[in-house]
Amino acid sequence: MDQPGFDVHADIPGTTIFDGTQAMKGYALNKMCYGFNRAENREGFLADEEGWMEKYGLNEGQKQAIRDRNILTMIEQGGNIYYLAKLAGIFKLSVQDVGGMQTGRTTEEFKEYLQSKA
Repeated sequence: MDQPGFDVHADIPGTTIFDGTQAMKGYALNKMCYGFNRAENREGFLADEEGWMEKYGLNEGQKQAIRDRNILTMIEQGGNIYYLAKLAGIFKLSVQDVGGMQTGRTTEEFKEYLQSKA
């Protein structure tokens, strides 16, 4: 429920808002990542990343973000972080690695930040 005076679509510097437009933009990417719940799909992706991306119809921006292992660009390309978490795992990226990327910190800096808030 929206609060009076609160614009849910306000720009938040450095943040990509995942809304209906982003969901449509990232449909193919998110569908592919959802499939990574199955081990055979993760293995298939690792065996032929390009073929797997083509199979799901990813656009060139999404493909390049995956080639670059750039989670932030994947989010900008419509990726939902909950689905991208599976892909990050395939790339051997931890939640702390992704948190560091999202906050402009190294993984170690992000871990220290989290510990300072505990």
